[in-house]
Amino acid sequence: MKTSTSIRFFLPLFALALCAMEGFGQSHSATPAGAVLDAKTLTYPGEKHLANVRQLTFGGDNAEAYWSFSGNSLVFQANYKEWGTLCDQIFLYEDVRQVEKTPKMLSTGLGRTTCSYFLPGDQEIVYASTHSGGHACPEEPSREGGRYVWPIYETFDIYVADLNGELQRQLTHEPGYDAEATVSPKGDKIVFTSDRSGDLELYTMNIDGSNVVQVTDELGYDGGAFFSPDGEWLVWRASRPKTEAEIAHYQGLLAEHLVEPTNMELYVARADGSDKRQVTHLGNANWAPFFTPDGQRILFCSNHASKRGFPFNLFLINLDGTGLEQVTFDTAFDSFPMFSPDGKKLVFASNRNNGGTRETNLFVADWVN
Repeated sequence: MKTSTSIRFFLPLFALALCAMEGFGQSHSATPAGAVLDAKTLTYPGEKHLANVRQLTFGGDNAEAYWSFSGNSLVFQANYKEWGTLCDQIFLYEDVRQVEKTPKMLSTGLGRTTCSYFLPGDQEIVYASTHSGGHACPEEPSREGGRYVWPIYETFDIYVADLNGELQRQLTHEPGYDAEATVSPKGDKIVFTSDRSGDLELYTMNIDGSNVVQVTDELGYDGGAFFSPDGEWLVWRASRPKTEAEIAHYQGLLAEHLVEPTNMELYVARADGSDKRQVTHLGNANWAPFFTPDGQRILFCSNHASKRGFPFNLFLINLDGTGLEQVTFDTAFDSFPMFSPDGKKLVFASNRNNGGTRETNLFVADWVN
């Protein structure tokens, strides 16, 4: 995910805590009643931006697929017993045009991993792993009281591996959570989330892990950041507890190394943290943002229009918060969109075409402006 968590939350049985939150009154198209997936095109009615959709995976939980700089390969995380996983691990499709039935695992197979991304040259990737804290998959938090929370594992650190899966170096060494790393298209910086300050903030660092700079400093969870195509801006998801009760709740969960991701909005800022502003004011969970190829809009996942907590669909919005447009019309879950470097293709994760199971698969589509 560009999350540090399993994607199971976003399947049709996820937290009922989302039910009470509704989107505010911007115009948008609702998911068509009784929408039926077209088996030939793998699209729902109204998905005019998607063409030649192709399914890449066929089983398990697959998400957070990110393109190589060349646009030929994808690295992603998956949890699929048939591929030998016990929890999320990192996999590679070397050639997206003809994917292997069983992709190559690039992570060690130890601990839990998340958030992989290619480094310049496409010969190495960065990803976060808990393996230094133990070889077993860390325990997932319970959902007592019906709440849904993401674990902020203290043993997550960011590593570099080659395309044979051999660890090359460790980039973060601070105690606590370091994860959610993505790389600037310029190839000079990495942005990531850390709780080293006592709160979940964004940081940037050089490709070699040096020159760590804190980008955000406002109370609340800041995470899932991506650079703009020119590397000058960041977009990310954030929670902003305001009332005493909200602050106490957020800080109480954080003390337990947990975060509740049910109320998040999107923000943008320059890569140094200046000129920060809130983009969405939609309510519910708005996350997994990615800049469009021209850098003028954001494609993101949201359930703001959902009265039951789902479906989650993809939406476009201008950087000033205007022009909200629904892109996908799934009845369950579409998220983790990422444009190829040339802007011609989109990869995303979806519950579509899963035969009514809980499986989340990867899809590639031609992007139609």
